[in-house]
Amino acid sequence: MEEKQKTENQAAAQPVLNKNTFSWLWEFTKGKRGTYLMSVILALLGVACMLLAYICLAALIRELVTGGRDHGFYITRGVQIGILWVFRYAFHGFSTYTSHGATFGLIGNARKQILKKLSTMPLGAVQTRSSGEYKNIICDRADQVEPTLAHVVPEFTANIIGAAAMFIYMMTIDWRVGLWQLICIPAGFVAFAVMMSSTPKYYPDTIKKTKALNAAAVEYIGGIEVIKAFGQSKTSYGKFEKAAREGADCFINWMRKENFWQNFGMACFPATMLGLLPSGVMYCLNGSLAAADLIVLIILSFGTVAPLVTVFGYMDDISKVGEIISDMADVMDEKDMVRPESSREVPKDHSISLKDVHFSYKDTEVLHGINMQIADGTVNALVGPSGSGKSTVARLIASLWDADSGEIRIGGVNIKDMPLAEYNKHIAYVSQENYLFDQTVMDNIRMGKDGATDEEVMEAARKCGCHDFIMSLENGYQTICGGSGGHLSGGERQRICIARAMLKDAPIVILDEATSYTDPESEAVIQSALSRLSAGKTLIVIAHRLSTIADADRIFLISGGTVEAAGTQEELLKSSPLYASMWENHIAARKEEA
Repeated sequence: MEEKQKTENQAAAQPVLNKNTFSWLWEFTKGKRGTYLMSVILALLGVACMLLAYICLAALIRELVTGGRDHGFYITRGVQIGILWVFRYAFHGFSTYTSHGATFGLIGNARKQILKKLSTMPLGAVQTRSSGEYKNIICDRADQVEPTLAHVVPEFTANIIGAAAMFIYMMTIDWRVGLWQLICIPAGFVAFAVMMSSTPKYYPDTIKKTKALNAAAVEYIGGIEVIKAFGQSKTSYGKFEKAAREGADCFINWMRKENFWQNFGMACFPATMLGLLPSGVMYCLNGSLAAADLIVLIILSFGTVAPLVTVFGYMDDISKVGEIISDMADVMDEKDMVRPESSREVPKDHSISLKDVHFSYKDTEVLHGINMQIADGTVNALVGPSGSGKSTVARLIASLWDADSGEIRIGGVNIKDMPLAEYNKHIAYVSQENYLFDQTVMDNIRMGKDGATDEEVMEAARKCGCHDFIMSLENGYQTICGGSGGHLSGGERQRICIARAMLKDAPIVILDEATSYTDPESEAVIQSALSRLSAGKTLIVIAHRLSTIADADRIFLISGGTVEAAGTQEELLKSSPLYASMWENHIAARKEEA
C-alpha cells in the first residue's frame, strides 16, 4: 500500500512531457487568449469596413460610367468611403495595439515558466546548456517573436478573410474574370514552395551558428579580465570573430539560394492584370460584360491578391517563431525532479543516511555505491582527492540533483518523498561558486530568510564575522554588490553567502569548500563563527585545508566515487594510508607557506 501511494505521488508530480511546439505556444498564451480573440474581432471589423468601402466605390464607378449627374449621390458615397476607411484603419490600429499587449504578455508568461522550470530541474540538466544559450533563449530570442506574433494574429485574419471576401464579391460581378485573375497564382505557389524547400536545410544551421555566436560573446565578455591579464586578446577575439563571420555567412548563403525564387514568387502573386485585362476586354467586346463592371473588377483585383502577398511575407518569420518556441519547448520538456505535492512523513530528526547511491554525469558514473551515516547534530567532513566526488555527494544531499539509484534519507524519510519547497527548509547550502545578486549587501543576506528585519540580518553578519568589513564598505549594508557580486572580492562574497546561509537557520548546513577564497585570518574568524553557529545542527563541510576539519565528529574519505574510509582524525591517521598521506602533504604545505 505504501509503495502504491508513493508511486501515485510521484506520478502526480511528474509533468506532462513532449508537447509539440503549438501546444507550448498555446500554453504560453494562457491568460491572454481573450485579448487575442478581441484583436481578431477588431481585425474582422476592419475587414468589413474595407469591403463596404469597395462596394461603395463600385457603386460610385457604375454611376459615373453610366453618366449619372446626381452630385448628392457622389458626395454621399465619397463621405461613406472616407468614413469607412477611417474606421477600417482605426479598427486595424486597435487590433494591432491589442495583439501587441497580448504578445508581450505571452513573452512574459514564457519567460516566467522557463525560469520556474529551471528551478525544478536537476542542476545537472540545467548545466547541459551554457548561460549564453539560456540568455539567448529567454531574453534575446523571446523578444524576436513579438513583431511576428503581434502582427500575424490580426493581419493574417484581416488579409486572408479580406482577400477571400473581395474575391467572392468579384465572383458575384463576373465569375469568369474573377478566375482569370488567378492565372499567375500557381506559378507563385511553385516559386514559394521551391524557396521554402530549402528552409529545413539552411535554417537549423543559422540557429546553430547564432547560438555559437551568443556563447562566444558571453565567454569573451565574461573572461575579459583573464584575456587581458594573460595577453590572449588576439586568440580570444579571433574565436569570437570566427563565430561572428560564420553567423553572417550562413544567412548570406541561405539568402543567395532563395533570392531568385522569392523575387519570382513576389512578382507572380500581384500580377492579376495578366489574366484579368485580356479576358475582361474580350468579354466587354462581345457584350457579356459591362464596361463599368470591368473597371470595378480592375480596382477590386488590387484588394484580392495583394493581401496574400503580405501574408506570404510572414512565412519566414513564422518559421523563426516556430524554431524559437521549439527551443523554449526543449527546456520545458526536460524532466523535473520527481517530488510529491505533500509529504506523508516528517523527519524524526536531522540525521542523514546514504545507501548504495549511484550517480552519473551524462553517461559517466562518478559515484559507485556511496554509503554514509551522518548523526543528527554532528560536524562531518568530506575529504578526498580532487575529482573524487565530494561536491557531488553534497549536491545530492542538498537535492540539487537526483541520484540515479540508491536512497538518501533525512531523519528516516526518503528525500524523494518530500516536496522540494519543504525539503529546502531543512537545508542551507553554501558552495565554492558563490553568487550574489546585483542588489545591496543587506538584500543579498536577507534572501536567507523572507521578511528578516535589518537587525536580524546584521546580527547574522556579526556572528559570521562579516559586520566589520561590511561597515567598511562605501555604503555599508546598502552597498550594491554588482552583477554576480563583482564589486566585492572572492573572500567577501563567500562571507556574505555564509551569513545568508546562517540567517536561514536551517537544521542542516552544507559548506562546499565555502572558505576556499578567504585569507587565513578571515578563515579563522569564519571557522570560529561556524563552530558557534553549528551548535545543535547537522553540519557537512567540504574543505581542502584538512586542518580546518581536524576536530570534526566524523570524517568521510571519498576516493574514486566511493567512501574509502570514515572516522575521526585520529582513527583515519591510523587506518587510512591515503588520509595519512594527504595530512602529511597538508602539513608540509603549511610549513612552506609559513
